[in-house]
Amino acid sequence: MDEQLKQIGERLRGLREVLDIPAEEIAETIGIDVEKYLKIEAGESDITISKLMTIAHKYGVSAEELMFAEAAHMKSYFVVRKGQGMSVERTKAYKYQSLVSGFVNHKADVFIVTVEPKPGAHTIYKNTHPGQEFNLVLEGKMELYLAGKTIILEEGDSIYFDSSKPHGMLAVGDKAVKFLAFTVE
Repeated sequence: MDEQLKQIGERLRGLREVLDIPAEEIAETIGIDVEKYLKIEAGESDITISKLMTIAHKYGVSAEELMFAEAAHMKSYFVVRKGQGMSVERTKAYKYQSLVSGFVNHKADVFIVTVEPKPGAHTIYKNTHPGQEFNLVLEGKMELYLAGKTIILEEGDSIYFDSSKPHGMLAVGDKAVKFLAFTVE
């Protein structure tokens, strides 16, 4: 994961340098202080998918290019075979597998997200991003915090919500939760 953080940081710094954007502007765009942003660029701190999506949207690049250094090529359709989507571990507990990374100008971001349980964890880290989100639990059980409410979702359950509201989740029990996450602005 540390190498992935460094690579994402390098791509963010490269984007900023190519577009001649001050670090302060990107930090303000994602709602953090510039020191924290510079730590992200240095690969010393993690960045959420929602913040990467915000940067990508504002500066006209795909989130996949920032996450995976891959540009989309397909314009008619894009197939991802089971277990083959481009993936990245965002933290030790979160793994994102993109299901749309190869499709040019996709309108939605679609991931299979796997979250490992954290025994004794009670803190849910919340984030927000523009648009709407759909989650479908494929395996396991999750506790979803959404705008002040806690919702338990089990295998086969789904939820569609306004992703500009604070939200976050935890795997429940001793098994990882795997879910389909679909976001659109």
